[in-house]
Amino acid sequence: MMNAADLAHCREAIREGSYSFHAASKLLPAHVRDPALALYAFCRLADDEVDLNSQKPAAVLRLRDRLDLAYAGMPRNAPADRAFAALIEQFEMPRALPEALLEGLAWDGMERRYATISDLRGYSARVASAVGAMMCVLMGVRDEHALARACDLGVAMQLTNIARDVGEDARAGRLYLPTEMMEAERLDPEAFLANPVMTPRLAKIIRRLLVEADRLYYRSEPGIARLPLPVRPGIYAARHIYAGIGRSLKRKGYDSITMRAHTTRGQKLGWLGLSVLHAGVSCVMPGSAVIYAKPLPEVAFLVEAAARRVPDRSAWGESVISLFAQLEARDQLQRSLE
Repeated sequence: MMNAADLAHCREAIREGSYSFHAASKLLPAHVRDPALALYAFCRLADDEVDLNSQKPAAVLRLRDRLDLAYAGMPRNAPADRAFAALIEQFEMPRALPEALLEGLAWDGMERRYATISDLRGYSARVASAVGAMMCVLMGVRDEHALARACDLGVAMQLTNIARDVGEDARAGRLYLPTEMMEAERLDPEAFLANPVMTPRLAKIIRRLLVEADRLYYRSEPGIARLPLPVRPGIYAARHIYAGIGRSLKRKGYDSITMRAHTTRGQKLGWLGLSVLHAGVSCVMPGSAVIYAKPLPEVAFLVEAAARRVPDRSAWGESVISLFAQLEARDQLQRSLE
């Protein structure tokens, strides 16, 4: 069981670091909310460890070691690590899921860029859908159709984040916009990073990301209706709040360079109420056939892992091992040059 003090630390970390999730989590029942806060605290810690660290390869390798310790039942002496180790044991969390998150963070550490929307969905699968699949595990959901829709929601939320943070990322030297889209709009990636300015051509790219996100938000809804009734309001709330960020950005002309789209407290409260209503309606409305849509190709390995089917370790698993070997080589080179 999780230590109460460790859980309180995780709760405070989420309160300060993720307003949207903290608001949505209020609608989750305690038996799901508490481990979810521990999960998000560990994921937030991992993201910040890489994002805010100048030595990114070394940061990712430290996270790999921390994950190894947590799965060995000997977590690092830190609240988020201890809580995550307890979560692993209590819910039998498939290691492939947090490992996928770590792979996405490793891509950040290597400053990978994404040529196509499919490439970007692959990145989003790792840094967001993996978390959605882990949330399903916490809820006791192993149905592959519900898992596929949870992964849709994760990709949608990450695309929304990317669209909102274009300017902030560019000023930090990060680029997540698909380079093929940029080339089609005659935007040079290097010139954009050197001087990120808002233009109608850039607005078209951001709009395309949000259109794809909206498509996946709608695909996700039949999956939410497959979740246990007590958790549905919280997950509907996350869906509505993040989609609301996209609508806010649309109202601002898709300008995520000079401003950062956000939602107000009043809007969040409204969506929380709507989510409770939506959860109730889902009990009496017939299910949508969209629930049976095939998983996005980019998230299929997550669905297999979370559904307790054995993933293809010869393909995805070996790629992770190879990726960490590359990071170690890069880290050694970086240290030798210091």
